[in-house]
Amino acid sequence: FSRDQTVGDRLGKNEKTKVVAKLQKPGAGPPAREPVVSEDERKAMMAHYFKRQEDLKQLADADDDEYLHSQWANPKALKNSLQGFSGSIAAPGVRR
Repeated sequence: FSRDQTVGDRLGKNEKTKVVAKLQKPGAGPPAREPVVSEDERKAMMAHYFKRQEDLKQLADADDDEYLHSQWANPKALKNSLQGFSGSIAAPGVRR
């Protein structure tokens, strides 16, 4: 801005315009830029991303075939239930 200009000359006559100005001494250069997020928000985001990264690491390290040993993953479960097998077959004359 030069001294002979007004803010209205630079921005126009729009009444709905909001202007935020930072004043500096002559020759001081441009003002420092404000951070987009505050320090507390940045710390919270870093903690969240670190926790998420740890969770993803644990999921990657877990065995992918653990579910195969469970009852519901047995491919012959329907056949066995319809035929009446209880899962263990005892030979005749053997006590349990």
